[in-house]
Amino acid sequence: MGKSLSEMTLEELWELFPIALSSHKSCWGDWYEEERKLLASLLGGIEPAIYHIGSTAIQGIWAKPIIDILVEIPTETPLTEARACLVDSGYICMSEAEERLSLNKGYTERGFAERVFHIHLRRPGDCEELYFRDYMNDHPELAEEYERLKLSLWKRYEHNRDAYTAAKSGFVERYTRAAKAEYGKRR
Repeated sequence: MGKSLSEMTLEELWELFPIALSSHKSCWGDWYEEERKLLASLLGGIEPAIYHIGSTAIQGIWAKPIIDILVEIPTETPLTEARACLVDSGYICMSEAEERLSLNKGYTERGFAERVFHIHLRRPGDCEELYFRDYMNDHPELAEEYERLKLSLWKRYEHNRDAYTAAKSGFVERYTRAAKAEYGKRR
């Protein structure tokens, strides 16, 4: 029997779960909606705000087929309360900081499940990903540029998720700032 996910090194995890991009799939929106309903049910007493973020939420571009979901937890509710609800329901807590938690669903000892989700627990207003998503959807020529960048990085960083993310960060930060300047404070 092989190692459990918790026993694997970061390099072993990256090998088992490589960067893999796919052309945009219409089912991603459906998968988000189904998972949103489940999260709303699981966290019903907390009343979170839930949003589809990440590249699968940007129309028409290639993306990792992983649905990123931002879940804003009201300030009066400890993030650990939401974390406990989700871990008890099968999500895996991947990282924790004081006001940010990341959980995953769909990672197995054999690789990715058919549907994979990254859940980002945050406080209201900690939502830069929404600005970036909206800006890319409102500016399709920039979304195409972002897609080209992602495709150019894919094979080079296929087994190094941190380097892949870091290589995109300048683009993401530049257009998140542009979105904030254009949209102002939306929330």
